[in-house]
Amino acid sequence: MIFPVSGVETAIWIPPLVGFAISFFTSMGGISGAFLILPFQVSVLGFTSPAVTPTNLVFNVVGIPSAVYKYFREGRMNWPLAWNIIVGTFPGLFLGGIIRIIYLPDPRPFKLFVGLVLLYIGGRMLYQVIAQRGGTTAATKAETKMRQATGKNAEGQDSTGPSVQTISWSLTRTEYEFFGERFSFHTTGLFIMSLVVGLVGGVYGIGGGAIIAPFIVAFFHLPIHTIAGATLMGTCVTSIGGVFFFEFIGPLFAQAGEPVRPDWFLGSLFGIGGFVGMYLGASVQKYVPAAIIRPALAVVITGVGLRYVIGYFM
Repeated sequence: MIFPVSGVETAIWIPPLVGFAISFFTSMGGISGAFLILPFQVSVLGFTSPAVTPTNLVFNVVGIPSAVYKYFREGRMNWPLAWNIIVGTFPGLFLGGIIRIIYLPDPRPFKLFVGLVLLYIGGRMLYQVIAQRGGTTAATKAETKMRQATGKNAEGQDSTGPSVQTISWSLTRTEYEFFGERFSFHTTGLFIMSLVVGLVGGVYGIGGGAIIAPFIVAFFHLPIHTIAGATLMGTCVTSIGGVFFFEFIGPLFAQAGEPVRPDWFLGSLFGIGGFVGMYLGASVQKYVPAAIIRPALAVVITGVGLRYVIGYFM
């Protein structure tokens, strides 16, 4: 079928299938999968106008709530981290949307921008994986305890209990406990990082989750099992703001006749697949070691970024 807003022509079952396949794996790392949905829309479906950015955000809005619900129900929602991400990324998301419409309407430099962002994220994650290989940290200890507790409660129970418990929360430092191990981060420092991530996420149309999740693991050394729910929550809320911007404010900055509003039907189809994929991904995440989740995401992110950078010069 033909989607009239975007002009994309594809079978109606392809977007939900792609949304499901991608989000199932990425949601385990606190990433919705929008960073891979966008290249698919641009390169495979030929959707290259600025409207692809808010359409990608619609995928987040529709797909993420199922995973957020699952993490919340199982006591794995890190609320201080989630609110920090939300407050930080919102302003940058709006500014990034303006940059996308005014300065990056042409798809070719936009692809280079996307490639460089993904290449940096993937490279940073690979570096962290190699540097920490074989080491025993508080994060790995907590993960082991979580998997042991999950194994004990696997029969007939949906939750392992409140595994993320906030100890203190202030403007300078936030501390929480995860299966007997304590972790902390600089609240203001994470806020500033979220602000920058929101800017990039607004340009890219991913809500920022694909960037901030590996940043938090790399720079704040927090276990991936404690940040996944929070980064997805932050991505969902900021994506709602991003869709609102492109739907009602974006046209004020766009050139005459340039499409900037989202293709709601196409984005929702991707989101329906993401809704199922992210719920299942959040459900099985506690059974999958971080030693598997992080390298897999790093390789995928690096590969996609490298493809876009090389494609720009060819």
